This record gives sequence, C-alpha cells and structure tokens, in this order.
Amino acid sequence: MAKIKKKGQSGSTKNYITRTQAVKKLQISLPDFRKLCIWKGIYPREPRNKKKVSKSATASTTFYYTKDIQYLFHEPLLQKFRDQKVLEKKISRALGRGDVSDAARFERNASKPEQTGKPRYTLNHVIRERYPTFIDALRDLDDCLSMLFLFANLPSTSAVPAKMIARCERLCQEFQHYLIVSHSLRKSFLSIKGIYYQANIQGEDILWLVPYKFNQRIMGDIDFRIMGTFVEFYMTLLSFVNYRLYTSIGLKYPPKFDQSMDEQGAELAAFSLEGVNIATDGDAKAITNGESAHGPDPKVQAEVNKLVKQLKEDSSNGDTPMQTDAEEGEESATDAIDKFEPAAPGGDVLPQPEESISDPAQFFSNFTIFLSRETPRQPLEFILRAFGCKRIGWDAVLGEGSITTDETDPSITHQIVDRPVIQAAMNGNGDGEDNQTAQKLAPNQRYPGRIYVQPQWVWDSINDLELKSPELYAPGAALPPHLSPFVKAAPGAYDPTLPLDAQETEAEALDAELADADLEEGSDEDVQNDMDVDSGSEDKDDENEDNFGGFSEGEGEEEEDEEESATLQRQRELEAELSGKSLKSKSTDAKTKAKLEAKKALDKKAREEAEDLERAKGMLSKKKRKLFEQMQYTNNKKSAEDLKLRSKRRKLEKEKAKANGKAEVRFR
Repeated sequence: MAKIKKKGQSGSTKNYITRTQAVKKLQISLPDFRKLCIWKGIYPREPRNKKKVSKSATASTTFYYTKDIQYLFHEPLLQKFRDQKVLEKKISRALGRGDVSDAARFERNASKPEQTGKPRYTLNHVIRERYPTFIDALRDLDDCLSMLFLFANLPSTSAVPAKMIARCERLCQEFQHYLIVSHSLRKSFLSIKGIYYQANIQGEDILWLVPYKFNQRIMGDIDFRIMGTFVEFYMTLLSFVNYRLYTSIGLKYPPKFDQSMDEQGAELAAFSLEGVNIATDGDAKAITNGESAHGPDPKVQAEVNKLVKQLKEDSSNGDTPMQTDAEEGEESATDAIDKFEPAAPGGDVLPQPEESISDPAQFFSNFTIFLSRETPRQPLEFILRAFGCKRIGWDAVLGEGSITTDETDPSITHQIVDRPVIQAAMNGNGDGEDNQTAQKLAPNQRYPGRIYVQPQWVWDSINDLELKSPELYAPGAALPPHLSPFVKAAPGAYDPTLPLDAQETEAEALDAELADADLEEGSDEDVQNDMDVDSGSEDKDDENEDNFGGFSEGEGEEEEDEEESATLQRQRELEAELSGKSLKSKSTDAKTKAKLEAKKALDKKAREEAEDLERAKGMLSKKKRKLFEQMQYTNNKKSAEDLKLRSKRRKLEKEKAKANGKAEVRFR
C-alpha cells in the first residue's frame, strides 16, 4: 500500500515558506531579517498558486524559497544578531528589576561603533560569497555608485548620520581618483535627474548617476532604514573594488587624506596618491598627475647610462660610425610612424597606421582652463582631469586645490563661463563693474588670447572625442542640442543629428510643402477678406449645396476629387472677385496641382496597402493575429511620436529662418 501524503509536506507547498515562518525559524526580528536578505541577495518569490502554497487560513502575501531560508541558518551574521538581541534583553531585564549597576555593566560590555569606531560585524565574507571574481563585482557596480553618490550629497539627519555621509563621499572621491589616473572615463550626459557618467574598467562599461549639488530636502515618506542597509553593503563593496583597482596600477590604498584641506573645500585635492615602495613627494605628485611612479632599478639605470655615455664618446672619436648611424636611425624611428613600405616592387602593401588624436589621456593636456565662480566646479574638475588636463584654476570662493586663483593669469587658454553677457555700468573714471564679478572691467571686455566657452562645450567635446568649435558655445549664444551619448537611433526612428529632409517620408514632405504654399498664399489682409467672404457668400454655398445631388455608390473616387477641385476653384474665383485681387499664376497652380495629384496617389497607395494587410491578417491564427496587432500598435505609436518630433522641429526651423530673414532685412 502506498504511503499517504500529508498536506503541506510535498510539492509546491514544501518549496515555499512565508516571511512570518522564516522569521520564526531564524529567531530574529523582522528588521534583522530584512538586512540579512538584502546582504545575502535573497528576495521574495511569486508562486503560481498562492492558495496551494499558503499553509494558513489567512492569505499570505510574501513567500521565499525554502532552500534560501535554510541557507541562512549557517550565516555568521545570524549569531551576531542573536547576541545583540540577548544583550538588549539583559539590559531591559536589569532595568526592570531596578538594578542599574548591572544594566550599566552590560552596556559597557556592548560594542559601540559610534564611540569606539569598531563595527559590531563586517560584511567582508558576504562580498566574497556574492562576487567570486572581480569582474562580477564590476558588473554590479552601477547601482552601488549611484547610491553612494546620492548619499554623499545628502544632509545629515537622525536617519542619515554624518559619518555615513562622510564615508560615502570619501569612497566616491577615491574611485574618481582612480578614473583620473587610469583615464577610464568615457562619456557623460547632463540630464534632469543629474549627471550620468560612463567608465570602462577592464572591458566592463559602468554607468552611474550623480545628483546635482543642490540643497536636498529629506522627505518623511522615505524609508532610510532600507536604503541605509543597501548603503552599508555598497560601502563595503566599493572599498573592496577601490583596493583592487589601486593595487592593479601600483598605488597604495587607502590614499593619504588631508582633513584640513577637505574642510577648506579641496575635495579631490585633499587626497595625495603614492606608489608602492615609494616615499618621495615628487613621485607621489607624478602619480597624482597621471604619470607612472614605477621607474627602473637605479643600479640597472646607472649601468645603462654609463654604457650610453661610453658609446657617445666612442662615436665622437670616430671609432664606431656604424653604431652612430644605427643610434640616429633608432632615435628618428621613435618619433616617426613606420610606413611599412615594401622592400621590393610588387610586394604586399599593408594598411598604414594613423597617429591617434583621440587619446583621452591627452585630450585637454595642452590647455590651462579657468572655471568661473558660477560654473559647477566639481563635475568640471573631475571630467577635465580624467581627460588629461593638469592645469585647472578657479576662484578662491570655490575652495582650495586650484593651480591659480587669479583670473588675469596670462597662461590661461580657456575660461568656462555660465552667465549672459552683461553691459556693465560705466563710472566717472571709465571703469565698469557688474554684479557678477569682483574685477573692474570695461563693458563686455575679454582677455586677449583666451577662449571663452560655456560648460556644455566640455561635455559635447568628450562625448565625441573631438574639440567642438568654440563659436557655437560662446557666452550668451544659443547652444546646440545636448544629446545623450548612450542612446543609439534605431533605423527609421527620429534622429536629431540628421537633417529633416533625410528622414521624413514622401507624404510628410508633400504635406509640409502644401502647408507652406497655403501660408504663402495669404496675408493678414487676406485673412480679414476671407472672414468677410465667408459671411457674405453663405447664399452661394447654399446654392452649391442645393445643386449638388450626391453620387451613387458606383461612382469612383476620381470623379469625387474632380468635383471637389472644381468647387474649390470656383470658390477661389468668387473670393478673388469680391476682394478685387487676381488669382495666382498658372505656373503656380500647375505646381500645386501636381503636388495634390502626388498626394492623392500616395493616399491611394496607402489605402491599398492597408487593405492588403487586413486581408493577410485574416489568414493568421487568433494567437498570431493578436501578437501582430500588438506589434503593429507599438510601431504606430513610435511612428506617431517620431512624426510629432519632426513636425516640432520643422516648425522651429521655419521660425528660425523667418527670424533670420527679418534680421537680414533690418540689417540692410
């Protein structure tokens, strides 16, 4: 006889467990259970049939895999939570008995991270379990960086302690220093949410979001306990990643941190990087500027220098002319690019290499850039240093760490400004001073030999790895559109980088031309005359309606179009007769008629294609037909959005052309 199965001990019921049952089995509180699940990567599951899985009368809403909960039984953090719970019970029991001395003794024995600096527990083993390889940690770094940069910009409250904010800020700045030294930053984008950054580290693209430096308001409907649990895990993860990244390029971790400079607003300049087994300040500065600190062995270098000196002396005496020619050939070969020219005629021709001009490490290396006080200093400094700029200055009010605070420094090649051109009020002495600069300058005066650009010039240049024309980003100029470098235009979709004529359909172009012709046909006086004609020619319209007897179902669309065009022509003649103006020339009417006929042909072709599509859809099964209709709905929705964007762009281009035409007329 087969063994009778009991309810709730096999099948899907055994595979799932409710949250209440899991908390009871683990013997921890619900907040500790949430922490443990977040750190271990365990999340709720949705069973197919909740009624079968639920073991109680009340409907349970949160389920977990039973194997995941069993996996938590051997977690070392579980014992830490239990010890903390036992200690809290001892303290409360002693206070309940009125034994204050025992309660004070228990509290003295408890670990106090806020006072001693020693944590109750560490998450190092959790990081090693969840990320067995370093590539796995890099792939999960997007959310980590976004969360830590967010908390680094929050104000300190009871829910978000100041020590957590300071540690988040320090870890983020350490990560930025690695990107600066390794030149791993690739792209950036200014959005409404914040600034997006993308870096490439060991072949992995990492994208994160940094909020703007605004005054943040902490809302009461945000559960910072859950977010703080994630931040606690992400801080441990980023410290591991930073240590691995620093040691991979020969830097000591953690870098030296100057608290006094950080209090003065130095931020990135408060860190000083050092190489392994290097103690000199010069080498540390070289690493900070992006230069490698690993030099050759001093003994080997001394032998090489001695040998080179001996060879030069021999060559000067004329003993080894062959070696001199070889050395000169080697020196010249290092500066020039090898052309791989064939040794014999008819040999293989190899593709010629080209010198790279888009190296991120040398992109801004030849510039000395000054940041005006109204520009966002933190993102600009980070991007410029990551792309090779080593000489960046800013006003003293923005903080310490700049190469110069003097705006009149003649070595400055570029100045980034973000304020409109202001006409300064002239004093009696001829000096002008506006309300946004402390220096007395003449109205709109610029320093000679210096290029003035807006901040968007930096972002657009690094995204395309091409120095954009400064004239397009001059102060007060209308900036070109700032497009996201992470979005690639799909075939057939609206692409703002292409001209409008290259992406609009033939029917759309004809509609636009006909609309332009209608606009050119009338003026303000014509509009008023049209209103008068409409009010005075109602009888004619009624007469036309009475004469029109309709048409039968057998008549074609061509007859209907001919009658409609004849009616329109007669209406135009009547309006021209009443207004005393002549009709348009025959050539213009011929062009308009040709466009109308082309439009009718396109509409007829579209109707025929729609009919063919409906007939073909009728041959499909019900399942495939629903899938096809859903796909068709999505495509039509995207096409409508693209059409709306193109019409909006067409309108803007017309307004711009009209404004330019008026300006030219005014100039003449």
